[in-house]
Amino acid sequence: MAYVSRRQRRPGIDIWPGFVDALSQLVMVIVFVLLVFTAGQFYLTDALSGRDAQLQQLSKQINQLGDMLAMTKSSNTDLQSRLGNLTRQLAVANDQLTALKGQNAQLSQQAGAADQRATTAETTVDQLNQNIAALRDQLQQIAAALDASDAKNKDQTAQIADLGQRLNTALSQVEQLAKYRSEFFGRLREALGNRPDIQIVGDRFVFQSEVLFPPASAQLSDDAKQRLAIVATALKDISTKIPSDIPWVLAVNGYTDKRPINTPQFPSNWELSSARAISVINYLIAQGVPPERLAAAGFSQYDPIDQGDSEASYRKNRRIELKLTER
Repeated sequence: MAYVSRRQRRPGIDIWPGFVDALSQLVMVIVFVLLVFTAGQFYLTDALSGRDAQLQQLSKQINQLGDMLAMTKSSNTDLQSRLGNLTRQLAVANDQLTALKGQNAQLSQQAGAADQRATTAETTVDQLNQNIAALRDQLQQIAAALDASDAKNKDQTAQIADLGQRLNTALSQVEQLAKYRSEFFGRLREALGNRPDIQIVGDRFVFQSEVLFPPASAQLSDDAKQRLAIVATALKDISTKIPSDIPWVLAVNGYTDKRPINTPQFPSNWELSSARAISVINYLIAQGVPPERLAAAGFSQYDPIDQGDSEASYRKNRRIELKLTER
């Protein structure tokens, strides 16, 4: 308002007040800017001082980190070396683990087999225990039997002595009977002559059946009776010399060949061989031989002298055997 009033009082243009106002305002702006710059510089200086301290600290930290990095690199090299060693050791350990697994499998199989053997052994032990118990029972029974047998030993000893005496007596009788048999056969050979159809085989006197009987017959021929009469005479003479305590007997055995026979009188060779032996016995009894000193038996076609199939073999097997022996 004052500015307007002046223009009304002065008719010319006066720029100076405006210039002064502008200059004052510019000064104020410059002062303000300087204040702001001074304040900013102060803050910047303070900030820069703090930054320098931080930079120094960071440098120290960087140096420390560098040292630590160097140490870390060294440690890393050692660790890598250790890692390599550990890797190799791990590979070896894995190989050993694989081997141990195989051994473990084998040991497991062996343990299974051992368990089976142990089970079998336990079963065997149980059986052995049962067997031992049974053996103990048997031993007790045997002991009882031995105790009982001890009582019989004296009687058995006496019986054995008696049997020994009787055996010696029997042997003596056998020796005597053998002597009389030799004498009996010697007399028969002397009386009957040396004929091929009458032989001495071992301890037997053998007549061919044709000498005594017609074919397929048990009836003695006249010639057979004459020969058997000689036998009866020799037997009666010898019987008077044989001691009465010797239980001797003349065994008459009949044999046939293996050809079968089937007649109403003789259905088989058993009947024919037995009938012929009985015919000889009956004739000897008729000649005065004591019947208690005679025995008859038929053996059919069994126990042949000759195994052949010729007529000569059949003739040898058809026979009557006389044997002086004990009853």
